Amino acid sequence: MSRSIRGAITFPRFAAFTTGLTLSLVMLGIYTAATGSGLACSAQWPLCDNGLLPQTIPSFIEWFHRLVAMVTGWFILGTALWSWRRPGRRTRIAATLAVCLLPLQISIGAVTVTLNGLLPAGYSAPTQGAHLVVALSIFSLLVWTTLSARSQCGPTRSRIRQALGVALAAIVVSVFLSRVFTPIPYSPGAQALFYGAALVGVAALLAATRWLAATTVAHLRFVTGTALALLFAGMLLGRDLVFYTPTVRVVNAALFVLSAAVVVVAALLARRARNDGRTGSVVSPNGD
Repeated sequence: MSRSIRGAITFPRFAAFTTGLTLSLVMLGIYTAATGSGLACSAQWPLCDNGLLPQTIPSFIEWFHRLVAMVTGWFILGTALWSWRRPGRRTRIAATLAVCLLPLQISIGAVTVTLNGLLPAGYSAPTQGAHLVVALSIFSLLVWTTLSARSQCGPTRSRIRQALGVALAAIVVSVFLSRVFTPIPYSPGAQALFYGAALVGVAALLAATRWLAATTVAHLRFVTGTALALLFAGMLLGRDLVFYTPTVRVVNAALFVLSAAVVVVAALLARRARNDGRTGSVVSPNGD
């Protein structure tokens, strides 16, 4: 490997790439499940159609999802190993926890495919929900790893404002792609895009929460944390954890509206604190 390439591949960039790859994997997993391709390999794992190669288009989608998951898993492991060669205790902890969750995620995925509803813990709403929760946890830990690795990017007012703006935009886009917005069919493609947009919102809210914690208005991190929890709940309802009745649709819509409203409140409070003469600036003396 040439010196220029080695210089271009830094840990923050590697962690960011791994995070983006994980986001793509979640979207692919949602699409695979929504198309029913998850059960197309004759309820076999890790084999498919009694062999290594798929025989149909649906089994190819499932097989491709497994292939991307394997590649992503190695990148997550590489990120954790690299983090232990760098300073930064929080970075190492977040990256290591992401690796520790990998076996659980793989096991749940295997159970989802192989049991096919034969057992209560098989292909069911609770299993799908657990699969999504673990995926969201791994993604969030990788986002935190990336943010910790880029510690030189301090909590400036502009960065906090941009993060909150991205979060708000992502929530609005995800609403239009979700089951709440009926004019757009909740097709497999729409489901994948919905979770992709929502995960961008999750990443932006995590960034805002981390940066706010290092400012003179650190208490606002609880506001953005609330928005993050509301967004998580809205994402879970999109996975058919419960029968999607009109009442559930209203609850789902309320979660997204509240999440967006809390983001707006956080932005207004941060701006008010910045303009408050007694506070001076939302950035702490140790910030960027």
